[in-house]
Amino acid sequence: MSLLTLVSLLLFSTSATVLASPCVAFDINWNLLAFDLDGKDYNAGTQDTWTGSGKATDITTSGRPPFDGSNTTCYLSQYTNAIYVMGADSQEPASVYIYDAGAKSWSTQAVTAGSFDPSSFDAILDHDTNVFYALSNGNLFSLDMGLLKAANSTPLAWVNAEQAPYPANYQPVMALAQNHIHFLDVPGVAAGSADIFVIHYSYFQPVPQPFPLPNGSAIPATYGQATSFFQESGVQQEFAFIPQDSSAVYVVNVETNTTQMLAGPTTKDPKATYFAGITSLVQLDSAGGVSFLPYQEGNVSVNSAASWSTVSLLAAVAPPSSSPNNSTSPSGSSGGNSTGSGSSGNTGGAPSSSTVHWSLLAILAAAAIVASL
Repeated sequence: MSLLTLVSLLLFSTSATVLASPCVAFDINWNLLAFDLDGKDYNAGTQDTWTGSGKATDITTSGRPPFDGSNTTCYLSQYTNAIYVMGADSQEPASVYIYDAGAKSWSTQAVTAGSFDPSSFDAILDHDTNVFYALSNGNLFSLDMGLLKAANSTPLAWVNAEQAPYPANYQPVMALAQNHIHFLDVPGVAAGSADIFVIHYSYFQPVPQPFPLPNGSAIPATYGQATSFFQESGVQQEFAFIPQDSSAVYVVNVETNTTQMLAGPTTKDPKATYFAGITSLVQLDSAGGVSFLPYQEGNVSVNSAASWSTVSLLAAVAPPSSSPNNSTSPSGSSGGNSTGSGSSGNTGGAPSSSTVHWSLLAILAAAAIVASL
């Protein structure tokens, strides 16, 4: 075998193994959980510890998904203290992996997709009903998770609820608050306004709802990511929208129908994803870096002065692999871009730094052996 052939084969093998799709989430005690950073899962604890000098706790265990899908998204089921993980298995793209945060165990829930396309959707997990709602190929689907914190033997099924009133080329941006789904960047809807679907009545409101800023300006009509801030109990009342250019963070309060504009992420990454807790907004960039913006509901002056910081406990155990992916194509153009009730995932498929490192060493070693023959 020639040196060129061997190196080519090894490079092909490396390209097949470096793809990783991590995500972050909170449990109900507001510990920050990071899944598949450098191939492992971690608990970074609560917000008061994130910038300390310690290290996140390794919680990797058996039964976890392979995290080899084109996009992985995580959701917190607040009633069950479970993390639902979608799109984490390229061989079973419709399956939902369930991480029981209390028992620290994984299980796999079989799901029948039907006409739902697990490679193209946006979704939220409704707080009160524990039902997923997803927009896929112009149709609104639902998936009832019951109160599962471990998989059962009976497959669940996506149900085609109704056709959405949007053109086929609409790239959905969905946010959850007060049991309503807010659709942003809808064609024909003015900047700063959202279309609303009332979950409990299965009803699209006929008139968009504006969410102005105090100075009279508006959230830009552009593609981006959205995630909802949790409450200690009860439904979410606010959600954050981050435009793809990472220029700012817009926090919408659906009780007052107003918007705050906060500092944009330090890492300007169109492939980054986000997960909000109660007092923070967390960014996972496409290189595997994790940072956060502190947040206090209702405290405009404190929020306006807040700045982003690195979650050093995660960086200590899983350093970012490389510079973030700065491609500007919509990250939801392929795979699920699910950012509703609290979810995050890596749409860019960030390579694992340790996998890349050891694979390249293997290539160089093999090349040296062949050259010596």
